[in-house]
Amino acid sequence: MSETKRNQFNKREDLRKERLEQERRLKERMGKVKHKIAVISGKGGVGKSVTTANLAMALRWKGYSVGVLDADIHGPSIPKMFGIHGQRLQAGPPGIFPATGPMGIKVVSIDFLLPSEEAPVIWRGPLKMAAIRQFLSDIVWGPLDFLLIDLPPGTGDEPLSVIQLLPEMDGVIIVTIPSEVSQIVVKKAVVFAQKLNVPVIGIIENMSGFVCPKCGAEIDIFRSGGGEKIARELLVPFLGKIPIDPEICKASDEGTPFVIRHPDSPSTKAFINIVEKIEKFVREREKLTKTQVDREPKDEG
Repeated sequence: MSETKRNQFNKREDLRKERLEQERRLKERMGKVKHKIAVISGKGGVGKSVTTANLAMALRWKGYSVGVLDADIHGPSIPKMFGIHGQRLQAGPPGIFPATGPMGIKVVSIDFLLPSEEAPVIWRGPLKMAAIRQFLSDIVWGPLDFLLIDLPPGTGDEPLSVIQLLPEMDGVIIVTIPSEVSQIVVKKAVVFAQKLNVPVIGIIENMSGFVCPKCGAEIDIFRSGGGEKIARELLVPFLGKIPIDPEICKASDEGTPFVIRHPDSPSTKAFINIVEKIEKFVREREKLTKTQVDREPKDEG
């Protein structure tokens, strides 16, 4: 074997060992997370990240330990919504530690690694997948009850990467708005999950109706019922409607999750009701898994 070929072989072997070690770490880190849920949407502009942030806060409010992975490489927004934009991830002997958000929520985002707010991430698919793999394997998440993964719109590299890296994921939550255009693309998100054998926990209809704070009149700005209609058509659960509230946008811009600032609002109650359905889903999934394990034949040898 020539020196060049030997070097190439050694390089490939080193890369193979590095990948195996990374897979081992990923399995170990994610093994400490009880429930892993991805939040996806068929299109942008439906409030997916706002929904993720407030679901995380509602889960934390109920006493769960929660982490959020902002897997939107090109448009990270979770740190801003949690009021921790500008923080940096800290490294130690065990690995890299997440930033800490409100009420101790653990947060990881490419935003923490960028030199400035204006710096774009100009990466192709393989680099994005490598980054997501590192977020899952090299971050010391520690024991968590829930890890919510905020994915960018569509069914491209990032959603595919996460689902391939976490085959044991509990499922996906799909966020839409009532408009007919959104109904068309949300079907693609549902079929995407089904083709990859990932359970659809349910559909959330965001921006569903607006109640005038002055006169109390209810106006369907983007219509209403589109998410529920799609859920019926595709035979997947419908988790609930979140009404339009200008305070949600204001709270997100100011870095305070809405459910903390307005605990008694109809929108906060909607988030809490959705979380209760998520709790029911994971409990039933745990029972089903336990039953399947109990039925497996025991090795008598």
